[in-house]
Amino acid sequence: MRFRDSIFSSLLKPISRRQFQSVVARHNGDAYDKSFDSWNHLVALIYAQLGAADSLRGLAVSWNANAHHHYHLGCAPIARSTLADANKRRPSEVFADTFAMLSGLADRDLRRDGEEMLRLIDATPIPLPALCGWAHWNGRTHGLKMHTVFDPHADHPLRISITASTVNDVVVGRDEPLEAGATYVFDKAYCDYGWWTRMHEAGTYFVTRPKTNARYDIVRERKVAQRQGDGFTILADAEVRLATQGKTKLKCPMRLLRIARDDGQVLEVVTNDLTRSAVEIAALYKARWQIELLFRWLKQHLKLSRFLGRSENAIRLQILAAMIAFLLLRLAAKASRSTLPALRFAELVGQGLFTRKPMHRLDKPPEVNPSKPRLKCVVGQQEFAYA
Repeated sequence: MRFRDSIFSSLLKPISRRQFQSVVARHNGDAYDKSFDSWNHLVALIYAQLGAADSLRGLAVSWNANAHHHYHLGCAPIARSTLADANKRRPSEVFADTFAMLSGLADRDLRRDGEEMLRLIDATPIPLPALCGWAHWNGRTHGLKMHTVFDPHADHPLRISITASTVNDVVVGRDEPLEAGATYVFDKAYCDYGWWTRMHEAGTYFVTRPKTNARYDIVRERKVAQRQGDGFTILADAEVRLATQGKTKLKCPMRLLRIARDDGQVLEVVTNDLTRSAVEIAALYKARWQIELLFRWLKQHLKLSRFLGRSENAIRLQILAAMIAFLLLRLAAKASRSTLPALRFAELVGQGLFTRKPMHRLDKPPEVNPSKPRLKCVVGQQEFAYA
């Protein structure tokens, strides 16, 4: 019988082993755990995400029960204590650079030609149990924050950063590299007039909510050709300038829109884009909801609520493994041309990780060799039967 890769093996193919080993060498990732190298560690934590492992012991038992699949994955059985030690000591930069490598691949494979460059920026809290005494409390959450730059057209995160929960969102946001021609959409937590000016000077656009205490003077009212959008109505559109403290830092043309949502809520949006119509600007801000849906999906369907370790490094590794698993799922769905919803696709992958069948037949039963048809006796001919 011809050899066929398992679902899990096919899922891992986008990770170039040669590039991964160069990442490991760059960060000296195997310095302390030579018997359990970085590749084994990465594959084990991805397996934990997709196989829904809730503990180190459960992960080790489940993984070792499938030892006959380890050879083709380039892996070996694991011990709980070895995995715990690796979680404490292996540099998280190994996994972070692997995520960046896959993100670049996904950006090429998942981007659709002709789509504008839209970047959604936001952060989500990662609550941690009280046993993680090193974690900080920011008044609402005891734990970490994951800051994300998300491409809604390609439906994948471009960059992530993990910080203490006390780090302000804008501190991480303003360190993000700016892509000329892109439009960045974020909420009022990213209010930094100096950063907004740098974005304008870099040839980018931004769409955001103003602070409640910010005041703007109207320079010129703009005519609204179309007021009705998908779920909202444009009430006003005007070119403005900042009238409150900080106006010396905000050295770019500004535009203020008042928008009424269909649920009755009225909100204001500011932007440096003087070209798009008011409806297009409002639709861009509405698209920000997609990053909230991403965070909800990650927390509900990947292992980001229960952790396999208590140290900060172990939790960072698990978060990064979850994001790597998400990218692998997106790449596999694209390569197999799957029409399944993302949740159904992830569920089927998790249920059949070691099933040997092609990814495009994920939702179909394994192929069975049909029995050979029996020869039919033709009238007038003699039939031979051998005992």
